[in-house]
Amino acid sequence: MTPPAPAPRKGSPIRWVPSLYFVQGLQFFVVMLIAGLMLKNMGEPNDRIARWTGVLGLAWAFKPLWSPFLELARSKKLIVVAMQFTGAAGLALMALALQLPVYFAACIGVLFLLAYASATHDIACDGLYMASLSPTLQAAYAGWQGAFFNASKFLTLGGLLVLAGHLEKRIGVASAWSAIFAMLALVLGALAAYNAWALPGTLNSAPTELSARSVIRTLAEVVADFLRKPGIGLAILFIVLFRFAEGQVQTIGPLFLIEPRDQGGLGLSTEQVGYVYGSAGTLAFLVGSVAGGYFTSWLGLKRAMAVLIVAMAVPNIVFAVLAATRPADMGTIGIAVSIEMFGYGFGFVGMILYIMQAVAPGRYQTAHYALGTGVMQLGFIFSKTISGDIQLALGYERFFLWTIACGAPALVLMFFVRLPGREGEAAPATPAGAAEPAA
Repeated sequence: MTPPAPAPRKGSPIRWVPSLYFVQGLQFFVVMLIAGLMLKNMGEPNDRIARWTGVLGLAWAFKPLWSPFLELARSKKLIVVAMQFTGAAGLALMALALQLPVYFAACIGVLFLLAYASATHDIACDGLYMASLSPTLQAAYAGWQGAFFNASKFLTLGGLLVLAGHLEKRIGVASAWSAIFAMLALVLGALAAYNAWALPGTLNSAPTELSARSVIRTLAEVVADFLRKPGIGLAILFIVLFRFAEGQVQTIGPLFLIEPRDQGGLGLSTEQVGYVYGSAGTLAFLVGSVAGGYFTSWLGLKRAMAVLIVAMAVPNIVFAVLAATRPADMGTIGIAVSIEMFGYGFGFVGMILYIMQAVAPGRYQTAHYALGTGVMQLGFIFSKTISGDIQLALGYERFFLWTIACGAPALVLMFFVRLPGREGEAAPATPAGAAEPAA
């Protein structure tokens, strides 16, 4: 039997999938996580940080609105590389903006550029991934995709926070973060140059006639075609419910770790949280993501989905146990976080492949994948937004028990949505009652 993932060779996806999705994650998490932590260290109040970073986060939710533009482009590689170099330039501008008297407004302006360049990059790189790989290889390398996208989060939260903390003590907050963003600009520029060489396809794009009318017509056609897909109403509900618990846990979990013990938390320092997530947590996530990709490639998405959904509940269970026992030993906490991150990485593959293989296929594959991920992002933002109010009402221990219950609806709904099997297997029939889009 042919193995699901070939050994690395000339032209193998292992040359470009890790670097492509590491860049995708790096740009996303700089805007959505690192920028907020930087502004907090600069003395900005929480409500101002949350308000503006929340507005920036909508770029990823609304990216399907301009995805038809990219459908008309002949070279997705050209778009990917251009947006990566744009991101590198934006990070360099962030380093300069922090030195201005009106640094906050300048930073938000640059972050706006970074957010929309990154969201555009997401559409093109996902389209490049789907166009370049067969369904079997999509599943096999989805683990690498998810691993390197999310590894950028935990590596930046681990390494960059520790480095920024040391630099702040020596050269001040603004200069320290200017150095961090300058370093990130160099890293992203180097990765963009590498991807210009390694990505499949050609940088030469034949001219395409574009007009506002044709783009609007294409957008309307893309959305209408998406809404006509069999069972799309249940598919959208499944996408939202799959990450409903995750959005709450990934928001409140780190806050629980640093919350003082007399207020129900574990009382860790920011650097301790960085070390935990940046070392054992990162390794566990990488292993879990790669294992989840190969596991799904072996079984097919239909048979693997139940296990993937259960794996997504592992972080909820881990935090519920931590909230009930509140250990003080860093070794115990490190092991718990590693288990959390392994389960998260293993299960996260499920939603990537569900949108890619069950929702996106069709005439407008790239645009429909963008629509699916936009729905996913809106659902994630919604669960993230309400998580704080729920936690304050329930307390940490009962909140994490609540998140375990939040995973049950997705497990039930998976029996009613279309789930493709392995490549070559017949697609399952659409369940009765799922044939018409929801109103």
